[in-house]
Amino acid sequence: MKIRFPERGRSGRSVVTIKNLEFGYEDELLVNRANLSIERGEKIAIIGPNGCGKSTLLKLIMGLENPSGGEVLLGEHNVLPNYFEQNQAEALDLDKTVLQTVEEVAEDWRIDDIKGLLGRCNFKADMLDRKVSLLSGGEKARLAFCKFMVKPSTLLVLDEPTNHLDIPSKEMLEEAIREYSGAVITVSHDRFFIKQIVNRVVEVKDGHLQDYVGDYNYFLEKNLEAREKELEREAELDEKAPKVKAKSKMSKAEKEAQKKQKRQAFQAAKQKSKGQKNAKRWN
Repeated sequence: MKIRFPERGRSGRSVVTIKNLEFGYEDELLVNRANLSIERGEKIAIIGPNGCGKSTLLKLIMGLENPSGGEVLLGEHNVLPNYFEQNQAEALDLDKTVLQTVEEVAEDWRIDDIKGLLGRCNFKADMLDRKVSLLSGGEKARLAFCKFMVKPSTLLVLDEPTNHLDIPSKEMLEEAIREYSGAVITVSHDRFFIKQIVNRVVEVKDGHLQDYVGDYNYFLEKNLEAREKELEREAELDEKAPKVKAKSKMSKAEKEAQKKQKRQAFQAAKQKSKGQKNAKRWN
């Protein structure tokens, strides 16, 4: 069973426009005169270090925070947002059942399809009539995700959507986003997930929005600092991985060769960047 996000028609070309946006707190300016335009069909990852304002930017887009300067405008024609936030599970009605929770927002879904979606997210048939109050934290998070999946929209706004999802559920989400014709804006620390879905990357850095019109690999090619951190992250994951014998699509020698190629590519890029800096210094 293929799961698709229900789309409520087609939005206009312009979906979100950010003009000279400013936002911060008394002792910290998170966004400083930022500008950004998002169009229908673009799938954008908002990335940056913890605490830089990524989730706040999503809330500003959704109108849940008020900017201290500038403005955030949704497109004039048929922009219907569907927002998944990190604490989505906390807003569930504890008195409703699992099935009722999803059914109440699934306007164009048949009951069998709703049950199929819940099944894909590990809700077995005997759990459908269970009260939300009896679910574990992880189960509530998966239920909130199912509720998000069935709501009609033309714009998806997602804040860490893969938290608490198992691999099959993540793959289902990735496929549904790839098939979605509207705009998608996501914040996620799951780099593999980002690589599968985005065609544009916006980096939040020192209060500014740096735009990379390309996928995540393009972003790494253009951003030496980010590529270095990515290699460090991969090395750290390799060290933490359990030392077990398992079948793999790649042999050990092939994996080592791939790592060597990545290191060589990184060093070459680093030397190129150094050369460019020296050239600028002498010109």
